[in-house]
Amino acid sequence: MPAEWEKHEATWIGWPHNPTDWPGKLEPIQWVYGEIVRKISAGEVIRILVNSSADEERIRGILKLVGARANRVQFFRFPTNRGWTRDFGPIFLRRDRPKKELAIARFRFNAWARYPDWQKDDAIPQQVAKKLKVKIIPARLGGREIVLEGGSIDVNGRGTVLTTEECLLDQKRQVRNPGLSRADTETALRENLGVTNVVWLGKGIAGDDTHGHVDDLCRFVNPSTVVLIREKNQNDLNYRPLEENWERIRDARLETGEKIEAVELPMPAPLHFDGVRLPASYANFYITNAAVLVPTFNDPNDRTALGILAEVFPDRPVLGIHAVDLVWGFGTLHCLTQQQPAL
Repeated sequence: MPAEWEKHEATWIGWPHNPTDWPGKLEPIQWVYGEIVRKISAGEVIRILVNSSADEERIRGILKLVGARANRVQFFRFPTNRGWTRDFGPIFLRRDRPKKELAIARFRFNAWARYPDWQKDDAIPQQVAKKLKVKIIPARLGGREIVLEGGSIDVNGRGTVLTTEECLLDQKRQVRNPGLSRADTETALRENLGVTNVVWLGKGIAGDDTHGHVDDLCRFVNPSTVVLIREKNQNDLNYRPLEENWERIRDARLETGEKIEAVELPMPAPLHFDGVRLPASYANFYITNAAVLVPTFNDPNDRTALGILAEVFPDRPVLGIHAVDLVWGFGTLHCLTQQQPAL
């Protein structure tokens, strides 16, 4: 599995349509998505999953108004339950020998072991593989199919994958793979992603309904460096779990045996809507060919986070995307995108 900063052929997104994802806010979310498409289409093709031709026509109107590059926007009428393409979309693999080719690792999706409607989302990788005429490789351990969301992992493209115990090893609350041990999970990651080294963090952040996705927590920014969020307020729910993750990353090793360099990324102040804590995090950025898109929250730390990410991504601009409405859906920029690497 290539790293996200490697060149993309395209980015996939599922256009939002499920009102339960953003109660009372679905209409303004359409315009946030329009802005995201505009920024991504500056440097690559963007492939949008829609439910119908009527939806496609309406979305084209939005994208025209916001100034997205129409020649880089492609629509695929593959119905979805929701729009969180990071988690149910195709996870692409690449190999160079004996010939260059892409494939899709076909993990199963069960809506984070939380929601009953997931069957349309689960069918997307198969539909994409058929449309693109790329090989699809069922993700299995022995004869058993493996459930995995794209937001639960992050790779450096050299053999190391980051993930969390809270998400992948949970056997009580939101169980993806009942009875799967730590050793079994590591074997499944190695065999199906082409990685050799698994780095385990502990818990994710408060408010995350995925129960511990790593893309709200810790991200590779180059083959040997991560950004890891940190909470300075000792009374905040995130303080202790994040300090533990800092202790873990100090002891972690890359596939080479070398230590991982960790750069501190701040947290915004706690964000609530209707009394619910939301998973607002600057770690949920998305790396495109043309820029790094970073969620912002009308918070004093917005500028600090953008500055830190600008230092670790010197090869492309770092752009903020207003995400206060977006995070009401319990996810932001990385959660709604999935990259297709270039050959």
